[in-house]
Amino acid sequence: MSLDALQKHELKRFIKELENFRGRHTELVSVLIPAGYDINAIIGHLSQEQGTATNIKSASTRKNVIDALEKMIQHLRLYKQTPPNGLACFSGNVSEREGQFDFKVWSIEPPIPLNTRLYRCDKEFQLDLLRDMLDDKEIYGLVVMDRRDGNVAMLKGKSIINISKASSNVPGKTRAGGQSAMRYHRLREGAAKEFYTKIGMMVKDAFFDKRDQLKGIIIGGPGPTKYDFIEGNYVPNELKQKVIGIKDLSYTEEFGVQELVDKAQDILANEEVGKEKEAMGKFFHILATKPNMVSYGESQVMSLVQRGTVDLLLISEDLEEEKIEAFEKEAEKFGTTIMIISTETREGVQLRDIGKVGAILRYEIDT
Repeated sequence: MSLDALQKHELKRFIKELENFRGRHTELVSVLIPAGYDINAIIGHLSQEQGTATNIKSASTRKNVIDALEKMIQHLRLYKQTPPNGLACFSGNVSEREGQFDFKVWSIEPPIPLNTRLYRCDKEFQLDLLRDMLDDKEIYGLVVMDRRDGNVAMLKGKSIINISKASSNVPGKTRAGGQSAMRYHRLREGAAKEFYTKIGMMVKDAFFDKRDQLKGIIIGGPGPTKYDFIEGNYVPNELKQKVIGIKDLSYTEEFGVQELVDKAQDILANEEVGKEKEAMGKFFHILATKPNMVSYGESQVMSLVQRGTVDLLLISEDLEEEKIEAFEKEAEKFGTTIMIISTETREGVQLRDIGKVGAILRYEIDT
């Protein structure tokens, strides 16, 4: 499962806040409750741990652990049951001065179901499982080719990662003097098959070991070459069965890879890269055709958000954290939809360059 940009942003913000804290001893408490697990059983376990903590020799550490557990138990009692995706809960004395006390508790329902139960006291909060959720596990394979060039790339989240490329030795259509048409045709076809075999090996090397993560392979290129390639036996069946789309392109090489992603939006519609491109494409189309239905720039958009005019708020991930929080707070008052837009796509870079904030409005406004 992939997270959308807003889920990622919220989880990153939660992790960033907690990773700033350090305990003087093993006194910061982390608890992970798996999806479907009885939260009352966890509360019972933490109560037992309070009793065990009375044996800690250091008086300050003993107090910090017992009080952190009490703070967490009180917090967990607010829940009637474990949330659908489980619960990650953290508690501890986060005072910067030794001997003073500032006990706090944080919790979050993860965007992906937890399947690990954990209780730990340490000098830092245990955040690795949450960090792992930020890593895009699902990938798409991208193959762009004609009879001259072939490129293999990977779409991971919103990032295009170019993996390998090759050029062919297929002769041009004009044959050298003295060669019969039939013989020249055989030479061309033989060279083409060698090239297809080479591309097939590149695809196997790139994706065979990743086939459990591979959601699909999309192939594109000018002309019929891509069909000749996929209809032949140039890739293992396990990967051939992963081919989910074939697209006609105008280009090859790296530019063709970007064109393939752009033209595969129907396939990627349920993926975040597709959603971001669709939203930003709509924004720029309206900007060109009905400029009074959109706005951009921090101050201009904030004013419109506060008036309840904004339908869709587009925020670059490069915007400062406190400013994102301010936009979220105002947008929530009027039911405004928010999308955090990455800078890993061309459209995301464009948003960043025009002021990091854009808006599609509910109705036209006079400029």
